[in-house]
Amino acid sequence: MRSFFIALQFLTRIPVRLNGLPSDQEIGRSLIYYPIVGLLIGGVLTLLLWCLADVPTLISAVLLLTVWVLLSGGLHLDGLADSADAWAGGLGNRERTLAIMKDPNCGPAGVVSLVLVLLIKFSALHVAIESGNWVVLLLAPLLGRTALPLLFLTTPYVREQGLGTALANHLPRPHLVAVITVVLVSLILLPGSNALWLVVVMLSVFTLLRTLMMARLGGTTGDLAGALLEITEASILLTSAVLLLTL
Repeated sequence: MRSFFIALQFLTRIPVRLNGLPSDQEIGRSLIYYPIVGLLIGGVLTLLLWCLADVPTLISAVLLLTVWVLLSGGLHLDGLADSADAWAGGLGNRERTLAIMKDPNCGPAGVVSLVLVLLIKFSALHVAIESGNWVVLLLAPLLGRTALPLLFLTTPYVREQGLGTALANHLPRPHLVAVITVVLVSLILLPGSNALWLVVVMLSVFTLLRTLMMARLGGTTGDLAGALLEITEASILLTSAVLLLTL
């Protein structure tokens, strides 16, 4: 249970108190609970949507997106911005890319990436609210946080220090494989939610971004993990909106 609270503390801004600093083994084991944290975030958003039933759609979409960002403290958006700046400014060079990624300042590429991702999320949330598609509020955070353990399970971590090092070096491989498999298979078998297409999108985004990471850096970083999560969530929301509008 302690590993669950570690995952909750790292992925959200929900107040969690731990007795003592977590060990590297506990940090690694917390990856098992990332999808559960995603489902918890989705549950909060779904409950909020229910509470906003009589509020105009535009305002509801803004409030949902705001709470979504606040729940994570903007952690993954920060990773997205850092990754965009590094990819644009790294000019294909590994060391330059890693150096820019550590720069706390946000450049033009980072700002543009944040604006685009948030616009996609907002517009897709608007479609979801209008159509009553509350299920996507559960699936987007769930699949986004399922992509993270899949990334650490399959991709080398290129930083020598940091939280990501503990995650990469002490992950419970057999348990992670089981958890990821259960999540994806369960969603594929979920009737009437277009979940199969959303799983395909999640795996496609993961494959594309992992390929880019390996080509440029030979692995991943914490910032790139955050970028993966944000792009996955936005892609799932966008796909769901397009499916609703075209089917």
